[in-house]
Formats: sequence, C-alpha cells, structure tokens
Amino acid sequence: MQRFHLHLVSDATGETLNGVVRACLAQFENIEPIEHMWSMIRTERQLEKVLAGIEANPGIVFFTLIEERTRGMLEAGCRRLATPCLPVLDPTMGALSNYLKLKTRNLPGRQHALDADYFRRIDAINWVMMHDDGQSAHGLGDAEVILVGVSRTSKTPTCIYLANRGYKAANVPFVPGVKLPDEIESLHAKENGPLFVGLTNDPNLLVQLRRNRLNMLNESRETDYTDLEKVRSEVVEARRFFTARGWPVIDVARRSIEETSAAIIAMVQERRDKAGLSS
Repeated sequence: MQRFHLHLVSDATGETLNGVVRACLAQFENIEPIEHMWSMIRTERQLEKVLAGIEANPGIVFFTLIEERTRGMLEAGCRRLATPCLPVLDPTMGALSNYLKLKTRNLPGRQHALDADYFRRIDAINWVMMHDDGQSAHGLGDAEVILVGVSRTSKTPTCIYLANRGYKAANVPFVPGVKLPDEIESLHAKENGPLFVGLTNDPNLLVQLRRNRLNMLNESRETDYTDLEKVRSEVVEARRFFTARGWPVIDVARRSIEETSAAIIAMVQERRDKAGLSS
C-alpha cells in the first residue's frame, strides 16, 4: 500500500475539488492518501498556514483558487518547496472562456451563491424530509420522483441526494401484504404525474443489511424480516408489483447512492425531453 500526503486547497468549501480528486483516486489500486483539506483560503495569513502544512507533510497539491494573488502565492510557495501544485479547474475554465469568447469573473465561491437555484435545493431538501418513508401522503402530487422499495434499499439517502440536486423526491416502503397509500395509485394513473421508480436489492445482501440494522437496535430475534426465503419472496413480489405498473426498476446491490441517483436523474430528464418534443 503506497501512502502519500495529498493537499487540497480551496477558496470555497472544497466540495468541487474533493469530488474531482476522489474520482481520479478511484482509478488507482493499492494507494492510501493522507488528505489535508484546506478550505475557505482567501487571505495571505491563511495561505501561510497552508504552506507551513505542506512543508511539514510534503505531498502533491491540488487547488481551486480563483483570486490571482492567493493562487500566485501558493504556486510560488510550492515551487520553493519543490512540490507539484496543480490547478484543477484551469483546463475547463480555459476551454469555456475560449469557446464563449468571455473572461471569467474570478469570484471565489460563486457556485455557492444564495440564488434562486440554491433556495430551490433547500426547499427540495425540506420537502424530502417531510415525505420520507411514506410518513406524509399530503402533497405527494408535487413530487418529481417517488421511490418505492423494499426495506434497506437506500431510499432515504437517495432522496436526500436528489434533493441536493434540486429534485423533490418522496419514498414509500413496499411491505408485502400492506396496501400502498391511495394517493400512490391515483398519482400512478395520472398522465403527467411523478416518475415512479422501484428499488430492489439482492436478497442475500438485504438479509445482511437488515441484520446489521437490527443489531444496532439491540434486536437479535430472527423474524421474517431477516429470513432469506421470505426476503427472496419479498423481492420477487416487489418486482412483479413494479413491472405490472410499468415502473422502471433499479437493483441497488451494485450501485452507490450517487449511481442510483444519476440513473433516476437521467430518467427524469428523458421524460422532460419527451414532454418538450410533444408540446
């Protein structure tokens, strides 16, 4: 296992930088980066602390600094320390600038501005929390996405991720023998209603996840909830239910929450595109 120091320097939250670098690191085997996250770096004094940290723990530096003075100070300091220092956004920003024939505004943290899009995402998050796990059928007609799935298929975190992207997403548990809320059936029949997506999982993995959940609750009794044959029947029943209604089905067994969400967003976009073409 190759261990190395990795310094991430940002003039904002560092979310973009962290995401880009993690995506790159995922392509390498047998590495163990020791991450040093330096966020909201906008002054010379802050930069001095960053450079001191880099000197104490030498390693590769990636940065997203927009302001020329601070980025120049970081680059000069890294040259002095003979440390590689790479601006992550420069190639993309340069390409956009050349294509659009426009100059960048160089405003730190501009992607986190409190604009209409930001408040739309906050509203979506609040909405999702009120409609988590089928706890409120009121207002489901406002949903863009409704996830229906068996227990332990990451319905809640997927909805939260979607909300962070600005989508109002509700989730309803599928329980064998338990009728779904009447609102679900009426919305399913509605021509321009929410996108329904069924979520399932591998039965063996479901049993493991459910046992872990029960252990966290100090519950050790064996029930149908963790009986492999019962869980297999539950998954088959759920699939039949989803298919009968023409809902797309996602097996989350080999998907991260981000991958599941990306598939759902693509479905939403496809519906919007079709609606736009038909209108």
